[in-house]
Amino acid sequence: MAAAEPPADVKAIFNDYSENGTMSVDHLRQFMAEVQGEEKATVEDAQEVLDSLQQLNIFQKRGLNLEAFFKYLFGDLNPPLNPKLGVHHDMTAPLSHYFIYTGHNSYLTGNQLSSDCSDVPIINALKNGVRVIELDIWPNSTKDSISVLHGRTLTAPVEFLKCLKSIKEYAFVASEYPVVITLEDHLTPDLQALAAQMITETFGDMLFTPGDECLSEFPSPESLKRRVMISTKPPQEYKSTGDDKDFDEDGEDEDECGEDVAAEYRRLIAIHAGKGKGGVGERVMVDPSKVRRLSLSELQIEKGVATHAFEIVRFTHKNLLRIYPKGTRVDSSNFDPLTAWMHGAQLVAFNMQGYGRELWMMHGMFRANGGCGYVKKPEFLLGHDGRVFDPKAAIPIRTTLRVTVYMGEGWYHDFEHTHFDTYSPPDFYAKVGIVGVPVDCMMKKTKTIGDNWIPSWDEVFEFPITIPELALLRIEVHEYDMSDKDDFAGQTCLPIRELRQGIRAVPLCSQKGEQYKSVKLLMRFEFF
Repeated sequence: MAAAEPPADVKAIFNDYSENGTMSVDHLRQFMAEVQGEEKATVEDAQEVLDSLQQLNIFQKRGLNLEAFFKYLFGDLNPPLNPKLGVHHDMTAPLSHYFIYTGHNSYLTGNQLSSDCSDVPIINALKNGVRVIELDIWPNSTKDSISVLHGRTLTAPVEFLKCLKSIKEYAFVASEYPVVITLEDHLTPDLQALAAQMITETFGDMLFTPGDECLSEFPSPESLKRRVMISTKPPQEYKSTGDDKDFDEDGEDEDECGEDVAAEYRRLIAIHAGKGKGGVGERVMVDPSKVRRLSLSELQIEKGVATHAFEIVRFTHKNLLRIYPKGTRVDSSNFDPLTAWMHGAQLVAFNMQGYGRELWMMHGMFRANGGCGYVKKPEFLLGHDGRVFDPKAAIPIRTTLRVTVYMGEGWYHDFEHTHFDTYSPPDFYAKVGIVGVPVDCMMKKTKTIGDNWIPSWDEVFEFPITIPELALLRIEVHEYDMSDKDDFAGQTCLPIRELRQGIRAVPLCSQKGEQYKSVKLLMRFEFF
């Protein structure tokens, strides 16, 4: 197989920023500032790059030759998001000011009807930065302890205590910011008391417990570092004649802050939850004296925004809005999260074991802010100036992103050589586009490069963007198949507001969202 050849652009840029075939540390600094958009790049920054390249044996003492420069651009040291950026959003605002990485039925290993329940998907979610874990809790078969399972299905249960212990162990491996456990509660009062005991004994001082009072404002992620919060509806009198008939798909009853049974259980609830009564308009009424979490299904939010978009956005200024998949998604698929995000919903609950473009979008959103699971909402969704964002209003174009798709490589190393075609090299094409508010959404496609493991497209696309804060760059590669469905060959999704300009090596992921070892695209990003 022939070695990858630098694109014409890369050769031209090397000639511009080198002397006698060598790019010195000063040349590299100038390239970083002028082409890569790193205006504050210092000679020390450039030297750090050269030192890193020296360890990879692609650096000569005097500087970089063209081959070394190309390998640097197409290597792991040049990603599209800045790995040094880390957590950089203001983390001192109330929880309601953030999009929060949220799981749905976090204990399921597969589909919603017959898969096993386990703590393994909970552990995996926490390792990936998910900050909201949902557990459905039911009496066990002997009614003397608590199981986690998807009620009225064939899912095999897992012990509640086992899930709690796994949450404690893995809560902060990916992020120090708070973990919220949302409980869909189907327990009797005595088992609610047992649940309170299990939670208290497992988490101890890690628990954030405001006591009997409903909060008037949510604390900040910064103030809740390494803390665990419980969110559920306050305990109700147990209805022996079919406890869960009064629950919606996600088992949530109306919120009440009055007296009840199981006082210890109530005391643990940091975020009071409920679905409210009446239509969406009534449910999103704001109570100035307390904050709460409201749950709506994807169908309810779709219908609700048609008539109550203003009220929904206003509700999310102080309160938490959770959107969960409709009950017919038995295959653990997900919905487009953008409608919910556009209207300020912080908790877009996703089936993390269900793959597809919607989950890739979720991965993309939460690559922002150092992958900590909390992404600050845009200012226009926070209501600071007393105004409420109107998602239906015409918005001017704020920026245009020009994307150059140069080439790709790595499939030869990461895939069986007969994976795409039995007798010939693959025929790759790339799809690039924006997902965001409806007016920004657009996908474009390169030509297909036949019979080549290292496709070179060298195509340029432009995308006008009105709301970059909610926009994601979606990238897919497929292998053209004349007689059957085109084969998947990699994908990624990147937050526009953290995308670095310049020539970057973009690693691609599998359908499950796991990064390939070698597969990447060489691309250029320019904002104007």
